[in-house]
Amino acid sequence: MREIIIDCLLVFAVGGGFCVIAQLLIDYTKITPARILVTYVVAGVILTAVGIYEPLVKLAGCGATTPLTGFGYSLARGVEYAVRDKGLIGALTGGLSGTAGGITAAMTCGFIAALVFNGKPKA
Repeated sequence: MREIIIDCLLVFAVGGGFCVIAQLLIDYTKITPARILVTYVVAGVILTAVGIYEPLVKLAGCGATTPLTGFGYSLARGVEYAVRDKGLIGALTGGLSGTAGGITAAMTCGFIAALVFNGKPKA
């Protein structure tokens, strides 16, 4: 039971840490949220490429893979596996195959939400 609590705290601390950093960037800089999102994805790719992000994923699990840096991690891992299996062409196809499940889930949930809720345009 104690291990589960510690694991949950680690997941919360890492995932929450990413969120805190993003919120501080939004509140105290002129960086737009869109640029912060792109920066997080690119940071996930770069940190994966240099071998820093994998230990964080092993430590915090979904606390590290759920934020946008985790999407960058999934892109980089997909490319890594595809290049190993298919050669250089894998650099073009690996990112999509590595993230296809998450992209499909997001699109499906967004479509269902659009069917269920009545959205209204902003005036």
